[in-house]
Parts: sequence; C-alpha cells; structure tokens
Amino acid sequence: MKTLKYFMIGILFLSFSNSHAQVSVNVNIGTPPSWGPAGYDDARYYYLPDLEAYYDVSSSNYVYISNGKWIRNRSLPSTYRNYDLYNEYKVVLTDYRGDRPYDNFKTHKSKYGKGYKGKPQKTIGQKPGKGNNKEKHDNGHHGNGNSGNGHGNGKH
Repeated sequence: MKTLKYFMIGILFLSFSNSHAQVSVNVNIGTPPSWGPAGYDDARYYYLPDLEAYYDVSSSNYVYISNGKWIRNRSLPSTYRNYDLYNEYKVVLTDYRGDRPYDNFKTHKSKYGKGYKGKPQKTIGQKPGKGNNKEKHDNGHHGNGNSGNGHGNGKH
C-alpha cells in the first residue's frame, strides 16, 4: 500500500512539473491600427513612404520630422489631414527591433521613395464610411461606381 501511495504521489508530482514546463510565450507589442496591413501582427513599425514618416504600433504614435527633429505624436501633422492611411502603401519593418527606426531613414527614403508600391496590401479593418478595403485591389467588391479613381494615386 505504501508503494502505491508513493507511486501516485510521484505521478502527481511529474504531471504537475510537466504542466509548468509547458509555458507559452506570446509577445503582444500593441494593437495594430485598422488601416495597418493584414498579416503582420508582430511588426512594431510601419514606414509611410509618401509621408517619410513611421508609425509605432506599440505606442500608437506617428514618428516624423518636425523643425528638423524626430518627434512622436498620436496624430499626424495638419499638413497630412487628408492623407488616406487605408489606401496608401505601408512598408512593414520586420527587421528592426529598436526604438529609433529613423536611424535607418536614409535607407528607407531611398529604397521606398514617395509613391512606392510593393505587393498589394489588404488592411486589417474596413475603411470607415464607404466600407471599402483597398478598393483599387478588391476586384470590384463594395465599389459603388462613384469612387475608385484618385484614391492613393495622388500626392497629399
């Protein structure tokens, strides 16, 4: 009987220690914005070529030059109030882990100049209002015939 008791205690001990050994690590760096490109949940920064600026997913801040200095702000400057983040291209920086993406600004600016377009992107969420999600790439879904041209083709 003692042997059975020790055996059961041993089994309980082993199962308890195994359950603690199976720890899952899930790093959530922030909630991506609805205009962010789908499929990049672990990215911290987007480079916005047409603005020559960055978006920090972890702090929900834009990072851009103002008066010759890089600043972080919750919103874009008023100069870009008509900029359509849903329809413009975002470069996802998957290879940078620091706090100063602008240290690579010269490289990003030359590699992804204004007007840069890579592979077609789908946004995480729907664009408010018309319900369009990258209208120019959605093969006619949700289009109403009154929009379509002009979004994402001009400089803002």
